Amino acid sequence: MQEAASEFTTLSTFIPSRHKRILPSMPAFYPDDAKDIPSSPSTASPSTIADADRYSRQILFPGIGESGQKRLRHAHAVVVGVGATGAATASLLARAGVGHLTLIDRDFVEPSNLQRQMLFDEDDARASLPKAEAARLHLARINSSVHVTAHTADLVPHNASELLSDAHIVLDCTDNFETRYLINDLCVRDARPWIYAAAVGAYAATMNILPPGASTLADTFAYAPTACLACIFPSPPSGNVETCDTAGILSTAVNLAASIQVTEALKFLTAQPHLMRRTLLSFDLWSTEANNALARSEISTTKPRPDCEVCGQRIFRALSGDQRPHITLCGRNSVQIHEHHRPLNLTDLKARLQPLGQVRSNGHLIRFHYPPYTITAFPDGRALIQGTTNVGLARSLYARFIGS
Repeated sequence: MQEAASEFTTLSTFIPSRHKRILPSMPAFYPDDAKDIPSSPSTASPSTIADADRYSRQILFPGIGESGQKRLRHAHAVVVGVGATGAATASLLARAGVGHLTLIDRDFVEPSNLQRQMLFDEDDARASLPKAEAARLHLARINSSVHVTAHTADLVPHNASELLSDAHIVLDCTDNFETRYLINDLCVRDARPWIYAAAVGAYAATMNILPPGASTLADTFAYAPTACLACIFPSPPSGNVETCDTAGILSTAVNLAASIQVTEALKFLTAQPHLMRRTLLSFDLWSTEANNALARSEISTTKPRPDCEVCGQRIFRALSGDQRPHITLCGRNSVQIHEHHRPLNLTDLKARLQPLGQVRSNGHLIRFHYPPYTITAFPDGRALIQGTTNVGLARSLYARFIGS
């Protein structure tokens, strides 16, 4: 683990800052005989694209084939964060035919997103659509046979169990370690596999987490557990950590991270966890090693750390929410205020704010411009205060215009 500690120092320069079996409610999706899974109805409308046509090249790949494609149709993957990595990941999963996707994101589309967030377009940015909802609409046009559930929400301890409850696998596409530790706690507690991914600048990194205590998934296949996130990173990065807002980001790095992440997910969802990588893998796409090879690093995650607080001692601090801040900085010269206990009526709020300044509403959120600040309020009570990093000022603006 000394090597891992060294790698933590390296990774912290580019990772963004912003024992029980599967739950009874978790549906089995690996039947004893994959051939028993029914094919698409032959009575589909003429406009429906047949699976045999849509997935023909993927079925030709021996690693998936017809049986693997049928398994994917009955799989459920949750994507947490639908920004750059999440948009690419969701698109790849939908195109691969994963039958049910749940998208969770707390943010909305902005013009600066369009350079790298592949699912969104200029209309989404003009309308300030929530990313989860905009992604759902685009995915419906990509593959109408995939069921997509969109949640415009901040993944927090009080809703995490519900939002992730029936997922077969969770894909982390977030931009902060706070949420990643929450995902790790919940997935280790519930023995649910998840995949970490990060990208910033020209760097990309991924890691598969197969929690201990999950020797089987729906009593169908076995796998050896890996280290969890807390095994490798006992505490989050400290000091100055590069983010997309400070170091920029290449869309190619985003797409590399998403491609590796989705490939590993497809291995799992087609009942081939023995093929999944058991390393923390990172690439620097802009640099080369002394031998002119692409700069990369790979650290073994084969074995959980025995004294790990999470998967070893089963202490879930992130899931308890005891240390979760009420107000957080979230880049873009913004402060996010988490007021989940007080849902907002957007219609009433719009009526109250219109006499005071410019108000835009799209049914999913309200944006109130009060120069030099912009307040974006969501139905769950959250708000983004843009134009300041002063927490006290942000709290004051929230109380003044939304209420306390």
